Amino acid sequence: MHLKRLTLLHFRNYEEAGIDFSERINCFTGLNGSGKTNLLDAIHYLALCKSFLNPLDSQNIRYDEPFFLIQGVFDNGSSTEDNILCSLKRGQRKVFKKNNSEYDRLSDHIGLCPLVTVSPADGVLVFGGSEERRRFMDTVISQYNKKYLEDLIGYNKVLSQRNALLKRMAETQVADDGTLEVLDLQLEQYGMPVFVARKAFIRELLPFFNSYYDQLSKGAEKVELIYQSKLQDQSLSNLLKQSLPRERYLGYTTVGIHKDDLELQINGHSLKRSGSQGQQKTFLIALKLAEYVFLDRAAEKKPMLILDDVHDKLDADRVYRLMEIVCQPNFGQLFITDTGAGRMNDIFSKKGLPYKMFSVVGGKVLEMQS
Repeated sequence: MHLKRLTLLHFRNYEEAGIDFSERINCFTGLNGSGKTNLLDAIHYLALCKSFLNPLDSQNIRYDEPFFLIQGVFDNGSSTEDNILCSLKRGQRKVFKKNNSEYDRLSDHIGLCPLVTVSPADGVLVFGGSEERRRFMDTVISQYNKKYLEDLIGYNKVLSQRNALLKRMAETQVADDGTLEVLDLQLEQYGMPVFVARKAFIRELLPFFNSYYDQLSKGAEKVELIYQSKLQDQSLSNLLKQSLPRERYLGYTTVGIHKDDLELQINGHSLKRSGSQGQQKTFLIALKLAEYVFLDRAAEKKPMLILDDVHDKLDADRVYRLMEIVCQPNFGQLFITDTGAGRMNDIFSKKGLPYKMFSVVGGKVLEMQS
């Protein structure tokens, strides 16, 4: 699976753009603020139905324009192509289409165009709350496991109903044990498969993660990724029973998969507190490269890979080793940004791989001679 052509209309700082890509490596160069990352964000939309920069879709419409449109033509490995379109008019819901047929649910699209993104925004995995690390697991697993996404949606819906019931019970002091029992059963029905999938995902991801961190750092540090969940020790039904007296008072659900977390460690200590900026970025890049290999094997098609601003906070040696990795045959289409063309040209011209260089200036994209 690779993206052949991208068309933009009124998206962020782009009035209009059309770009034909290499099936292997595509480099966007230009000054900060020129719009390089916005191109990557458009690709992210086509794969995952949302931005990785701004969760408010309406704020991705250019200035005072009434709508934005993103269109991508994908080579799906067969004799046909997939035409994916995402559009949004102000005040209306987002529309997603595949080959001119609108999806009933955006979740039906997830997994068609697998994607891994490495960007400065990944810092939320280190410095953000547990919901950011759960979102990482959910985004990866949902791209190859449709049942997981359905269970997660079902769980969150039941959780919302249970929280509303607990709040009402706390306010009125009137119990509704019958309804609560039904909701508890549904929470376990949806929640336990999510827990099992997350546990298996981290277990299978770890060998790849450790291998890539060693390659990037030359084995300088020992890193660990630990899945934290109270379901490791007992069933969700038992946890719900034990926590009920407190939840009746608080008015919300205090246990379940919505409380899971990932502990990121370096040399046995918290990555957030003990890791340097370079170590933190190396950790996150190794995690995303492991995600790439995992998705490649699980989804049985090569994901696209986005590398945004990887030179920031990484020394030249680690950047070179990263480029060595992504140029290997087990990686597919790559989109990468840099402030100058020289470094990328030097690296990729020596590899003998097909690549294209694009200059981005003020929302204009020009293909360069590579």
